[in-house]
Amino acid sequence: MGLMSGLRYALRIDNWSTLNYKPLFSDPTTGMPQRRAFPEAAAMWVPAEDERRLAAYKLFAAYDHNQAGELAEIRDGAEARERREYGDPSMFVDTLVSHVLGREQTITVPGAEHAGQDGQEPGDAAEAEMAARVQELLQEWADEELLPMRLLQAERKAVCLGDGVIHLWWDAEKQRPRITTYDPGFYFPVLGEDSDGTDFPTRVHFAWELPEDKKRGLPARLRRITYELDWIRPATASGVDRSGRPVRAPILSEATDDQPASPVLGRGDQVDAAGAISRMYPWSETPSYKTVYLTDGIWLLEDLKGEFDVDSLPLNKAHFTTNGQGEVLDRLDIYQDFISVIHMPNTVPEAGEHWGQSSLAKPLQVFDELAASDTDSARASGTTGLPMIAISGAADHRQQYSVGPGALFTLGENGRMTAVDTSSALRELREHAHDLADRAANVARLPAVALGTMDPSKVPSGYALELSLGPLDSNISAMRLARDHADRLIPKFVQRLFLAGQHPDWAGLKVMPAKLTRGPYTPTDKAAVLEQVTAAYTAHVISLETAVRMLQDAGWPIEDAQQEIEQIQARSFEAARQLADATGDTQLVADYLGVDINPGDSTAPTPQLPGVPADQSSPDPAQEGAEGSGGNTA
Repeated sequence: MGLMSGLRYALRIDNWSTLNYKPLFSDPTTGMPQRRAFPEAAAMWVPAEDERRLAAYKLFAAYDHNQAGELAEIRDGAEARERREYGDPSMFVDTLVSHVLGREQTITVPGAEHAGQDGQEPGDAAEAEMAARVQELLQEWADEELLPMRLLQAERKAVCLGDGVIHLWWDAEKQRPRITTYDPGFYFPVLGEDSDGTDFPTRVHFAWELPEDKKRGLPARLRRITYELDWIRPATASGVDRSGRPVRAPILSEATDDQPASPVLGRGDQVDAAGAISRMYPWSETPSYKTVYLTDGIWLLEDLKGEFDVDSLPLNKAHFTTNGQGEVLDRLDIYQDFISVIHMPNTVPEAGEHWGQSSLAKPLQVFDELAASDTDSARASGTTGLPMIAISGAADHRQQYSVGPGALFTLGENGRMTAVDTSSALRELREHAHDLADRAANVARLPAVALGTMDPSKVPSGYALELSLGPLDSNISAMRLARDHADRLIPKFVQRLFLAGQHPDWAGLKVMPAKLTRGPYTPTDKAAVLEQVTAAYTAHVISLETAVRMLQDAGWPIEDAQQEIEQIQARSFEAARQLADATGDTQLVADYLGVDINPGDSTAPTPQLPGVPADQSSPDPAQEGAEGSGGNTA
């Protein structure tokens, strides 16, 4: 962040400085958002460094919901409500979300495609089988948890606001990891002073205000959920303090004559020679000294007096909630050494920055100009449809005239009536609006073909279409690069949570390197891909596995690549004959075709010679030798 200040002006340069042109967002004297427009960002518990971030989220959300004029009314008065907003920012957001997500999303585990193949070493075969099993379980989880819908929710927040937040947690009742999408305005990570913005925070808060509920007699409150990675400590249990407030307290062993009461360790915990407590997690090969503590508390806003923020709320004023198992959520040990909160920035953060940038940030001024042009066009269309008329030389100058069908105007001598034609101005305004829409698309790197505003018949060739998608390709590549880490963390955290929950289907499995794969986002020429795959496979420059995977990526209806390969091989009789000629191994050929042979019938069939009866086709060897000898003698 850069800050240049003068006597009456402050220039603030940060991740949201593209919004500084709005007086609502950046006060000319302080550079901070106006509190009348953004009261939530100015709450006393919000850290000062998060005020501009929260105000930017609200501003982007207003544009997305066609409420920018309503927000501007706070400063510009009631006239700001006449602003025409036709959903252009929302269309841009929806288009980018669909492209960055792709047509489908699947979880893949490297090595799963080799399961069941012959010729592998025993260790490699077992590893491939485990990869296939993990991939199958992850895909089943994705179907049960409606993963594509959850990703769509997170992506829309990320593209529109600049940041998306996903939380994975173990549901003991459903016996599977659950996924929750949070609004980034509720997300408050505690970033260290030495952090470059990309490090995992060791403490994360989710906080929001609960409004007053007069029907239930509840005052205004603040709720905060905290996940903190800290050293493992002795076990605690749920209880109450002297005021009846639910809290957690250490569990002590029974005192004896020889030994006083001492704290009890948690299940599986051990104390080393230095007195530190360690724990072996099912996904780790070495003991860990860290665990994550969960705290869920509610504060009355009237009790928060003083210099407090979201990270320093007074715990003695909190009312801690209870989960479904009856555990008080006051630093509850959840037995995992990682915070399963995934921050998904929309763009690759700048050096030393943690937050992403909204896709609406740079073209926002163009959207303002576009709304102004639409407003002017709406006003001009009124004068075009109902033109202005000037009358001179009326017979009765006191008479009031109204323009309409069948109207009769009585004019005196040399009287004249003139109509003012404003259609040319309306035409110019509409052309100006089209130019602004093109400018916004260029700034957002969304070509007309991606927005669906280009006539397909005007595209000269497929190569020209591919060139026009160049800006979009680079844009989506950068956006997917910013999400690459999240795409790897989601299946990784899901596997760890299944192992921590001791789900029976995951017994004997380990955490495998997996990734959430996003499908193609541009139209694919299936015929061209098929031609390329056929030529490459025929020339023996790619394997059958690679060929099937390329067809699968191009959108061909192939659900299981390995099953498709087996079906292809089961009908490849010419390839089976070549395999038999090359190896002479009947069993290998049978495995290739996927058929069974009778191991008991190993004798070759008797050859049938032409012109010889079946009972004489195999004469006695001794007799055959005698006849041959006699014949030679003769």
